[in-house]
Amino acid sequence: MENWTVRRVTPEDTGRMRALRLEMLADSPLAFLETLAQAAARPHESYRHRTRQSSSGPDTAQFVADPVDGPLIGHAGGTVLPDEPHCTVVFAVYLTPAHRGGKVLAQLVDAVADWSLASGRDELMLEVVVGNDRAVRAYEKLGFTDTGVRLPHPTVPTLTELQMRRRI
Repeated sequence: MENWTVRRVTPEDTGRMRALRLEMLADSPLAFLETLAQAAARPHESYRHRTRQSSSGPDTAQFVADPVDGPLIGHAGGTVLPDEPHCTVVFAVYLTPAHRGGKVLAQLVDAVADWSLASGRDELMLEVVVGNDRAVRAYEKLGFTDTGVRLPHPTVPTLTELQMRRRI
């Protein structure tokens, strides 16, 4: 039996979201657009603002896997792709190490997909660092396909990201 629920963030999640963000950056520093030091230095109000913005509306959303008690165990966000109004970018996907390879990833991506459809968008897009084969395989199992598009990593010039997409 699952001992977590996947749901959209609420403003009350700010402290737990900050803790999860710091864990994400410590565990997977190349996967996200800021460093652990930058995130740690950001004031609590910055986290509160971001969480509040992501808690409602059709433009940006964040979803968490929330256990019965304890810290959050997973996160996935979604936002509008300005040049492609039918597409949602899936961002900041993270699972705590103990929950990788299970159901949490699919549940988080499904939550983003449901929100995306309700917001009028029928495609998901995400980017994965080339060489992160485990993540690529996990996304392929969820119906994403490699588009063949390769992009420079936004913060580490020596890395490349591959783009994956899925129709909803």
